[in-house]
Amino acid sequence: MSLIERIKNGDKTAVLEFYKENAPKIQVYLERRLKREDAHEILNDVFLDALDQLPLLKHYDNILGWLYRIARNKTIDFYRKRKIKTILLSQLPFLEVVAKEINEPEFQMEKEKVRLKIESTMRMISGKYAMILRMHYEDGMRVKEIATTLNMSFKATESLLFRARMGFIRAYERA
Repeated sequence: MSLIERIKNGDKTAVLEFYKENAPKIQVYLERRLKREDAHEILNDVFLDALDQLPLLKHYDNILGWLYRIARNKTIDFYRKRKIKTILLSQLPFLEVVAKEINEPEFQMEKEKVRLKIESTMRMISGKYAMILRMHYEDGMRVKEIATTLNMSFKATESLLFRARMGFIRAYERA
């Protein structure tokens, strides 16, 4: 029985073997593209995603190539998020001006109208969409935490959150 089949059958020692066999290669790949600390964090994400997606894998002939692809995608996501943070931080002076205006009475009235519209919209969308949006935006839960709580895969949770956002946007525009 192959290592992948053993993992699919629930063999915990096979998971450790899989990690030990492939992690050093993926680590080197990531360290060529990222700082060591970031590479190690992404390495963990690569293997979590790989184990999550393993049941869907149909061909086992190029597992290392598949892991490299996951690592590549995770690296791209890492740099994309970093760019967004840089853009947001560059807007800090503007955000400070906005923060001063937030306490103005006109802003408070507008804020209340928006809050009521959001509450109305949340009642218009499906219960599952409303729940995942509240978990993510009100409770501040990360996608991994939501996935664990809802007993779903990370990818399925990401997909559900995306659909919930789209459903919310459509309902908000109608409200």
